[in-house]
Amino acid sequence: MSPLLSTLIRAMRLTRRRQGTLLLDCSTIDPVIAKEIAGRARSQQISMVDAPVSGGTIGAENATLTFMVGGDDADFHRAEPLLKAMGKNIVHCGEAGTGQVAKICNNLVLGVSMIGVSEAFQLGISLGIDPSKLANIVNTSSGRCWSSDTYNPCPGVMDGVPSARRYTGGFGCDLMAKDLSLAVSAANSTRQPLPIASLAHQIYTLMRYHGGSGKDFSAVFEMLDAKNQK
Repeated sequence: MSPLLSTLIRAMRLTRRRQGTLLLDCSTIDPVIAKEIAGRARSQQISMVDAPVSGGTIGAENATLTFMVGGDDADFHRAEPLLKAMGKNIVHCGEAGTGQVAKICNNLVLGVSMIGVSEAFQLGISLGIDPSKLANIVNTSSGRCWSSDTYNPCPGVMDGVPSARRYTGGFGCDLMAKDLSLAVSAANSTRQPLPIASLAHQIYTLMRYHGGSGKDFSAVFEMLDAKNQK
């Protein structure tokens, strides 16, 4: 049994005398485990929703986070006012576990796109273009994405992001590697091929063991710097 599952089961035991208690799990875990926890909660007449979050430290500071919620309609409506105090986009994804499905799919896109943006900017720099000019072009063209226009990994392009402060703060490389491992594991259970996500998972795992553990995941930009490979 996973440590998280054990912790949540203990929490349910503490509240079992208060039937109707609402539990919100905002962590990112395996969708199968989320369903199991919700089932155990129902057996004790406790309400449970999985509500993983996206938006990073910037979204948390501005209360513009997105919550992806899995659970019964009634439980979602009970949880919604609480989540609105912290976020801007509160989405009911469906039954228990679907919030986790949405989260790992979102972070799959994020992890892969960050590597793509990092590769593109490293290539542009190596070929002589100013990265700020490249950012202006990408962000007004078809390459535009969150990893480029909101969270650019290239130092000097944006203020207020981890790349502007030596990749401190933000969303850790260890967490991205963990979330991609959840996506790969879930894909294996349904025999869904994830060739690009699997490679991204390997890249962030290598990054963890080559000085990137503890840094923001956008520090993959550093790892892909040709000068660091010499």
